Amino acid sequence: MALSLLPRRLIDASKEKLSDAIQEKSATAATMRWSFVLTWFMRILAVLWIMKGLSAWAVILGAWTPAGLFEARSTGYQATIVYFAVIDLIAAVGLWMASAWGGVMWLLAVMSQLILAAFFPRIVATSPLMLFLSMAFIATYLAISWLVAREEQRSSQS
Repeated sequence: MALSLLPRRLIDASKEKLSDAIQEKSATAATMRWSFVLTWFMRILAVLWIMKGLSAWAVILGAWTPAGLFEARSTGYQATIVYFAVIDLIAAVGLWMASAWGGVMWLLAVMSQLILAAFFPRIVATSPLMLFLSMAFIATYLAISWLVAREEQRSSQS
């Protein structure tokens, strides 16, 4: 008899949760503006980081090796290329999904690139234009994320 009551309790609990969800305020289009902007900014970054990750794989596979064969390079160079071949594609997937972990992985990838370019310029060669673009992407991402958080805070207070 106790087993026959279990499904009924689950059904009643699910009805209560549904009624709670219906009573929540729905967000208006105006309050979701920055969320929309952040989602599309992340998707644009995802496309760029897919290309960056695939270019690292092209170096590994020998399709594009600007400084010779991949195997003939130093271990530090090989490790760096493999690291970016993996982390850039993982970050791109997370960015495309517009998830929080995607933004974190992307920031990790970009900061890794900048730090390695600063301390090991022979392994990670970066032009001033790429440095500027990376910093601009980071600043834009952080600014839009801040605007989204502010927007969500205002909508929850209303």
